[in-house]
Amino acid sequence: MTVLLFVVGVLIMVVGLAVSIALHEVGHLVPAKRFGVKVGQYMIGFGPTIFSRRRGETEYGVKALPLGGYISMAGMFPPGKAGGDARNSSTGFFQTLVQDARTASADTIDPGDEQRTFYRLPVAKRIVIMLGGPVMNLLIGVVLYAVLLCGFGTAQYSSTLGSVSECVLPAGSTATSCPAGAETAPAAAAGLVPGDRLVSIDGAPVTDGDEVTEVLRASPGTPLEVVYERDGARATTTLTPQLSERYVVDDATGRVVEGDDGEPVTQEVGFVGIGFATETVRRPVTEVLPTVGENVVRVADLIVHLPQRLVGVADAAFGGGERAADGPLSVVGVGRMAGEVASLDAVPLVDRAAYLVGLLANLNVALFVFNLIPLMPLDGGHVLGAVIEAVRRAFAKLRGRPDPGPVDTAKVIPLTFVVVAVLGAMSLLLIYADIVNPIDIFG
Repeated sequence: MTVLLFVVGVLIMVVGLAVSIALHEVGHLVPAKRFGVKVGQYMIGFGPTIFSRRRGETEYGVKALPLGGYISMAGMFPPGKAGGDARNSSTGFFQTLVQDARTASADTIDPGDEQRTFYRLPVAKRIVIMLGGPVMNLLIGVVLYAVLLCGFGTAQYSSTLGSVSECVLPAGSTATSCPAGAETAPAAAAGLVPGDRLVSIDGAPVTDGDEVTEVLRASPGTPLEVVYERDGARATTTLTPQLSERYVVDDATGRVVEGDDGEPVTQEVGFVGIGFATETVRRPVTEVLPTVGENVVRVADLIVHLPQRLVGVADAAFGGGERAADGPLSVVGVGRMAGEVASLDAVPLVDRAAYLVGLLANLNVALFVFNLIPLMPLDGGHVLGAVIEAVRRAFAKLRGRPDPGPVDTAKVIPLTFVVVAVLGAMSLLLIYADIVNPIDIFG
């Protein structure tokens, strides 16, 4: 049964990814057709075609390698010279790549369709077409986050005590019981026990554990009047947080922060020795967009620091190091996570479903950000080419010079070739790491 659930989880993620890719390409397809561009193909995947059907002038189909998708628009690249035709070239490998791209682009233009090419569109329309795919992924992410936050809800620390320490232990202690002579923890000394629900602190109502923690950590040595509820009855006690040195923990990763010397960073805070029980709370719709925005920032930060992150992945893959919980993943890693969560019999079905929805939401936000990287063949590369063209034409107009014509984006095909090779190598590294040393989502 566990194996079956694992397979189901992987299949859910595969289907979700396929739908996300399909809708991404729809985001390109709809505005392209709306603006009159001839679209020869709409394909999910790469390689040999498994299934296709032609409707009108467009062939719709599925290919063997489910690693993305594309639409084929007429005239993606302009001729080498304004008004000129594609020319053959054999002056070198990279020159051949450029000319092959121009020739392939020219071959998509049938007689009479010269005005239905992508490169002839106004800059604004080209940008709309190229941003259509990433924006579609962003919209999918927003919808899935709305389902997750407003439908399922998210776990948060409640104001109910889940644990009460009997004594005070130093930061980093691994002791599981109180040693002889250990000082009684403030919460235990105040008579609090697991199951008590904190109602207010010094007259200010509290509703969740984070709120309580913030007050207690900021009040070392200060007696606080705490109202709590036990077995339906309310009582009052005085709680005095003790000044204590604790490790600084990164909120995003849950890991202890290390200083430049590699040693854990500590800070002095108020400590009482309590832990809070968690509860699932549905969030208001107003939290959806801020949550998506925070995720966009996290993914962007990951991409900016991707080279050093990949060094860590390589160390984990070949040297046995630990994978960072917030590090990059391949589709294999995402599928493995989905399968592992789906197969957890001890976790309620609704919580497993919520995790899969969140995983798909994160994946779509990642696709949105990644495709905005201003390098071809990514969508951001085409957008950058259009922006450069607009700027060049604006300067020419200001100086009274002739229209310089469209930017010859085919010239960056050699760079595109390099980008594809780098992305391929990165994918292979991540896939290998996700097989031999996957991220431990439970630790």
